Amino acid sequence: MSDPVVARLHEWLKAHEQELLDDTRRMLRIASIEGDAAPNAPFGAANREALDLALALSRNAGMETKDLEGYIGYAEFGQGERLVLSLGHLDVVPVGPGWKHEPFGAEIDEGYIYARGSTDDKGPTMASFYAMRAIKECFPQVPARMRQAFGCNEESGFRCVERYAETEEAPTFGVAPDSGWPLYNGEKGIANLNIELKLNKGAEMELLEVCGGQRPNIVIDQAEAAVRVKPEARKVVEGKLESAWDRNVTCTWESDVLRLKAVGKAAHGARPFLGDSAATRIFRQLFEIAPVADENYYQELLESAITSGAGIGINGEDEISKDLTCNLGIVSTEDGVVKLLFNIRYPVTWKGVQVKDKCEAHLKTLKGGWTLANVGRDSPSLYFPLDNPLVKTIMSVYEEETGEKKKPGVMGGGTYARALPNTVSIGTGWDGDGKAHENDERLKVEHLFKMSRIYAHLYYKLATLSV
Repeated sequence: MSDPVVARLHEWLKAHEQELLDDTRRMLRIASIEGDAAPNAPFGAANREALDLALALSRNAGMETKDLEGYIGYAEFGQGERLVLSLGHLDVVPVGPGWKHEPFGAEIDEGYIYARGSTDDKGPTMASFYAMRAIKECFPQVPARMRQAFGCNEESGFRCVERYAETEEAPTFGVAPDSGWPLYNGEKGIANLNIELKLNKGAEMELLEVCGGQRPNIVIDQAEAAVRVKPEARKVVEGKLESAWDRNVTCTWESDVLRLKAVGKAAHGARPFLGDSAATRIFRQLFEIAPVADENYYQELLESAITSGAGIGINGEDEISKDLTCNLGIVSTEDGVVKLLFNIRYPVTWKGVQVKDKCEAHLKTLKGGWTLANVGRDSPSLYFPLDNPLVKTIMSVYEEETGEKKKPGVMGGGTYARALPNTVSIGTGWDGDGKAHENDERLKVEHLFKMSRIYAHLYYKLATLSV
């Protein structure tokens, strides 16, 4: 390494690899899924515990800390007008069935740490924190204020970073270590659409209930439904059930009620095509066994789950970020209405109101009694051009560290970068690491160390960058 400061940073991190691994595993053992609010713990006791650990480690490292009422906290050192900020998060999505390793055991198996949050985002956050520690120890005269933030509500609302923005200054250069390498200079807009469908009362195959899903941004991996079949339609439905092909759907009769259960595969809602929606399997089965008089109702229900959004009229693309994606994250039944919560990732050149207007116009053409109840969330898109100094620096450091010249990407996922000015998301792992939000999430131990070295190099460059 030609720069002696970067060489010292790498040496320090090499010498502290075991400490980084131990602290990361301590953090991963905390089941920091959002829970009931409590004093100074707006996202539950487990998230509070994770934040307390992060701030304690920061104080032990000689950094100043600030706790914003349990929403988010940060550690800081250095001096000067420039602020270099890294925004990591400690909260994680819920854990579904099917894990082969204990989700919060932080077990190491064949060189990988298995735990919810290992890749999203506790592992990268701890690597970033240690990168900051390295700069503090090896470059005490750093001409910038260096700040590591620890958010507690990234996965279910961004209220943590919204609280941060209320009182804290915007960074000169900010990064969110929560995406792909070298960075994602664009993030699609994110909107949650709450759509309602009337139950088909009086039909030959009457839908009584359907339910499934944990969060809007997770592909549904388990779903159930129940339909009441009229006597005159029973023979038709039974005949169609005999040729049913989907082994992931089980059907049982209880008098005149047919109950269906389906299993699928969870995945991040930004990439629903990587999962297998149990709700889609239920809807398909219902459509395939429906009497002719009810086919249209169940066809519309099935098409609503198309991941391009075509079934609710919002499909489309742009040149920068390509196609819109649509994930049916939660479905439930209440007061004679099927409630469907869709998590939408729309192109960076679109506005959320376009999605809303397209959806409303399409729903009016459907026959089943569809309405857009509300837009639950609309987070505008983010885009930085390639000549932006922050983008250019990240790309340069990544190439120097890895020897790989790689273009930035555009993502469907949403990171803290969209919540603060002058901030982009940067990479977190490599091939072999587990996917965010999926079972047996994992991070290669060597990748944890490699991230810390790249982050340290990057933060040092941003602290000293001439602009």
